[in-house]
Amino acid sequence: MRIGLLSPNMPPHDSPEAARLLPVLAERHGVESLWVPEHVVLPADHTTRYPYADDGRLPVPAEWPYPDPLTWLSFAAAVTDRVRLVTGMLILPQRNPVVLAKETATLDFLSGGRLDLGLGMGWFREEFAAVGVDFDDRAARFEEYVAVLRALWSGDETFAGYYHRFTRARCHPKPAGRIPLILGGHTRAGARRAGRLADGYFPAVADPVPLFAECRVAAEAAGRDPDAIELIAEAAPATPERVAELAALGVTRALVYPPSVPLDELPGAFEEFAARLLRPVALL
Repeated sequence: MRIGLLSPNMPPHDSPEAARLLPVLAERHGVESLWVPEHVVLPADHTTRYPYADDGRLPVPAEWPYPDPLTWLSFAAAVTDRVRLVTGMLILPQRNPVVLAKETATLDFLSGGRLDLGLGMGWFREEFAAVGVDFDDRAARFEEYVAVLRALWSGDETFAGYYHRFTRARCHPKPAGRIPLILGGHTRAGARRAGRLADGYFPAVADPVPLFAECRVAAEAAGRDPDAIELIAEAAPATPERVAELAALGVTRALVYPPSVPLDELPGAFEEFAARLLRPVALL
């Protein structure tokens, strides 16, 4: 079982100093990956319901810092050697996939093949409006954009889709290795999409078992090996016992939040975090 950290760039760790220190401490104590979320903007006035809370309300104010994930992970890559760098999740339909292919290949190349690209569909209609992308065609964009990324990463640099077309478009550097695609999605449709397209699936729900099953069925229907899709879940509460329960479900990556303490207390908090969770989990 591997342990990843969710939102390591969020308050109270949103300072430049924390961006230098937290990745180093995480790697030193055996954290496997850093998962950085994305919102380009948080519209203060909106009617869209937040899908991960029963009351539909955003858990943070619109002024909450969301540093760009690729920029933050590049910063983290420069101060670490082993920890994997994960976008968790990057909102793919809001991005230009040709530009994203270059950005992600460059980060993977410079970091020595440490990037996992976590991709989400997006749920915030007002954010799509601010970015200038039609919210209602995001599913079609998502499917095509995944194909664009894989084409440009692999060397197949001719592509004919609905949104993007290019012929003999050279895009270098190539990734250092094969960039795994990890898909989010808290719906049955998202689980089926992961079964068809993903290398890993992180549904971000309290009980992931039904969605894991849906993902596996979709993988089989697509002629894929369901066991080739990594199952990922948040460990809540963040205890060795909960991680062991997830392991029994076939989860191989358990995600938890980093210690929420001021910067000067972070080294000691990571020592305690390692003793309480990381070292016991390493024995699973």
